[in-house]
Amino acid sequence: MPIKDWFQSKRKQPQLDAKAINNRLSDEQLNDLWTKCYGCQSNLPKKELEANLQVCTKCGYHFRIGSRERIAQLCDDFHELDANLLPADPLDFEDTQKYSVRQKEAREKSELNEAIVTGIARINNQSLALGIMDFGYMGGSMGSVVGEKITRLAEVALEKQLPLVLFSSSGGARMQEGTFSLMQMVKTGAVLSRLHEAGLLYISVLTEPTFGGVTASYGMLGDVIIAEEGARVGFAGRRVIEQTIRQKLPSDFQTSGYLLKYGQIDMETKRADLKQTLSELLRLHTTASNKLPAAYEALVS
Repeated sequence: MPIKDWFQSKRKQPQLDAKAINNRLSDEQLNDLWTKCYGCQSNLPKKELEANLQVCTKCGYHFRIGSRERIAQLCDDFHELDANLLPADPLDFEDTQKYSVRQKEAREKSELNEAIVTGIARINNQSLALGIMDFGYMGGSMGSVVGEKITRLAEVALEKQLPLVLFSSSGGARMQEGTFSLMQMVKTGAVLSRLHEAGLLYISVLTEPTFGGVTASYGMLGDVIIAEEGARVGFAGRRVIEQTIRQKLPSDFQTSGYLLKYGQIDMETKRADLKQTLSELLRLHTTASNKLPAAYEALVS
C-alpha cells in the first residue's frame, strides 16, 4: 500500500483522545485502578502499590493501612482475642448524631468492632502479644474498649511470659466517652508498669498518625519506641501549637525523622524493614533473658 493511501486510511479511523477514554470509566472504576500519592502527587497503579506494601514507588510515602492489612504483612500466624468486645454509650452522648449511631456506622465502614485488634501472633517464628490500632474506626480514637483490650492483652503477656508489641494510629482520646476515655491513659500505664516489673519487653510502634492521649500514654512508654518512616507523632496538632506559641514551626516538625533527631524515639523504620526489625528485637530479648516462649500452638489453646 502506498504511504499516501496508508495515511488516508488512518485519518478515516475514529481516534479516541484521553478524555474520551476516561469518559468510558466511572469515577469509581478509576479509583479502583489508581491511587494518588499524597507525597509526590503521582498517580499510582493500585496493584503496584499493594505489591509494595502501600508505599509509593516514586517518593517512598507510606500510606496509612488498616489493622487487617498490617497483620497480613507482619504475621506468620495470628489468633485474635476479645474480638466481640463492644463499646457502650455511658454518657448517652449526642452532637450531630448519637454516639451509638456513630459506632454502628464505624463498624459497618471498617468491618471492625473497635479501633484496635489484639491477639497472640508469631513473627518469623517469634511468639508475641500483638495489638494494632486502626484509624479506620472513628479515627483510631481511644475509648474504654481500646484501653480494656490493651489491658487484657498485657495481662495475657504476663500470664504467658510473652513480649508485647503495640502499633498506634490514633487522633487521641474519644470525646464521646469523656472521662472514661481519659482514664484509659492511667489504666494502660498501670498494666505496662507491671509488664516492666516482670522484665518483659514492650515495643511501641508509632504509625501515621499518632496524637493526643495515645502519645501521652502507652505510645511513649515502650522499652523500645519505633516510628514508621514519615509518621506524624505528637500531642496537640501543628496548627494548635503555632497559634499558642505564635511562631512558625519547622516543616518536618512532629515527623518521625524530627523525633529521632531529638531523641524522642529510638528508631525510624521503613515498612519493608519493619517485620525483620521486630523479629530481631524479639529474638535478642528472648535470647538475652533465656525466656523462650512456649510453642505457639500451646499459647493459643
